[in-house]
Amino acid sequence: MDLKQNIIPENVKKIHLIAICGTGMGALACMLRDLGFEVTGSDQKIYPPMSDFLFQKGIKVAKGFNEDNIAYCPDLVVVGNAVTKDNSEVVKMREMGLSFCSMPQAVNRFIAADKKQVVITGTHGKTTTSSIISWILYKADLDPCFVIGGILKNFDSNYRLGKGNLIVIEGDEYDTAFFDKGPKFLHYNPYRATVTGIEFDHADIFKDINQIRHAFDSFISNISNNGKLYAFDSDGNIPDLIKNKKCIVEKYGRNAGSYWRLGKISIDPPLSNFEIIKQGKAFGTFKTKLMGEHNLLNALSAIAIADSFGIPVRTIAEALETFKGIKRRQEVRGEKRGITVMDDFAHHPTAVRETIRAVKPFYPDGRLVAVFEPRTNSSMRKVFQNVYPLSFDEADLICIRKPPLLQKIPVNERFSSKKLVEDLNSRGKNARYFPETESIINFLAKEVKSGDVILIMSNGGFDNIHERLLKVL
Repeated sequence: MDLKQNIIPENVKKIHLIAICGTGMGALACMLRDLGFEVTGSDQKIYPPMSDFLFQKGIKVAKGFNEDNIAYCPDLVVVGNAVTKDNSEVVKMREMGLSFCSMPQAVNRFIAADKKQVVITGTHGKTTTSSIISWILYKADLDPCFVIGGILKNFDSNYRLGKGNLIVIEGDEYDTAFFDKGPKFLHYNPYRATVTGIEFDHADIFKDINQIRHAFDSFISNISNNGKLYAFDSDGNIPDLIKNKKCIVEKYGRNAGSYWRLGKISIDPPLSNFEIIKQGKAFGTFKTKLMGEHNLLNALSAIAIADSFGIPVRTIAEALETFKGIKRRQEVRGEKRGITVMDDFAHHPTAVRETIRAVKPFYPDGRLVAVFEPRTNSSMRKVFQNVYPLSFDEADLICIRKPPLLQKIPVNERFSSKKLVEDLNSRGKNARYFPETESIINFLAKEVKSGDVILIMSNGGFDNIHERLLKVL
């Protein structure tokens, strides 16, 4: 492909997005429409909530990829990272000599160009941390922009076009596009940045933890000397990466010597109460509906960023107490007969473990029923086969579904849900294997009772199990 086409021209009016229904691409499309561009898009799978967003914005979305979708000669084509070079629209784009770019390039050019960028990175907690700081900035009347990989309940949106000089960007380490295999976050120019932690993930594009460390090393090295990085203090992969960097670094976490520290925590359902210590002195006491120490650490890094912008403690506290959370992050989808059905995006073994640990204390009167669907490119591979059995210790009953897209994975690399269940049972846990979703619903309908919470974990739609289960209950 002629990469000379990978330059955004000056006078762009018409923009087409290939794979428009991804969370980031959909947000970009809506922002471009709000800025006055003529926007079209296409995707193989068109489903809520992004399909609803696009429809409400009057954006024409074609179902399926077809060269006819770009026959009208858009001035620019934005190519999603899941799109291959053999995609029919990409092939036609090349034949027509159309200009193209990746999603991060478009964000930089059209939305973040004149803003100070707050870029949140890390294997876990990016969406939650980005959402908290966005809400704090909004409550502080700083009128921020944001582009985030989850729907903020306070805005009922995953993006915002503000008129202030700050933009919050969820910085993804996943690759950018078929013509740019580097991480998305390398396209940004952070004024403030967070690294929440670094673990092995994305086994489809990263060979090992060293490749991931290299990606984060490049990101941190790109932060200028007037930028500031907030680094989690209890991740063994981070210390070497922050040495001798030109940016200012402030550590946060639980360690006594850290610049920002999480103090005493108490749980008073539905609230978590926690203290923050800055440079060894009391900074403030805060309340939030977020569950779990991992989320309080996410809040801590957001508080540190907010403080760097001179936002008063009182305003930060009010924002945290009124933060409604994110859809698909410990989201209660409904309650029937005293049984709570909760949805969460957890899929990495660490996220599964911490989510279960976080939810458990808030439902002390019943059982925690963990329902897990391995669906990501990493969780469907056997890289975490021996790690997942350690992630469910605090669950009372465990339901594991067979990975739904296993045919995408080479046979010798496939994860086994049956083996996970065997390993869990050998650890003394009550675990069951299910070949498909319907059998999980039928089992739970007979098994659960008042006081139980059903925690459903998947990064996909899970065959709409939440609503179907509530209907049966």
